[in-house]
Amino acid sequence: MASGQAIAEEVGEVGVDWLGNDIKIDAISDPGVSGVTCHVAYFDRGVIDRLQKGNWFEDPSNASIACRQTGPITVSDIDLDEDGEEIFKESRSLVWKKLVVNRIYDKANDTLIYLVNSRQVQDGSAKMSLSTVPLYGQDVTWTEGKP
Repeated sequence: MASGQAIAEEVGEVGVDWLGNDIKIDAISDPGVSGVTCHVAYFDRGVIDRLQKGNWFEDPSNASIACRQTGPITVSDIDLDEDGEEIFKESRSLVWKKLVVNRIYDKANDTLIYLVNSRQVQDGSAKMSLSTVPLYGQDVTWTEGKP
């Protein structure tokens, strides 16, 4: 990956119960596509909930994503394969579970697709969320030339 991994910046936190469980919202700027920001919401378990229910080191696999144009779009050398490119990864358990964001370019529809899901060694989760950023009709700069 020439463009590297994105860094999340927490921009919101909403408490959901008295156990200290929260929904956190992070802003993630795409490292390969300047001018696109994704907001990812996920459940974060509190200490009281962890003590009460056990399973101390793991959070649920639930996450949601919304991506939008937030400035002039410049697409650098991104992966154009069907499986796309992982642009963000964050641990959601001590060892086994990761929250990941992948970017896929849909050439036929000139659209960037962003998928957030949980990756696990076994018993992978089917929970996912998808967001798209259409490039059609936009003033987009491709540093390597439009594919």
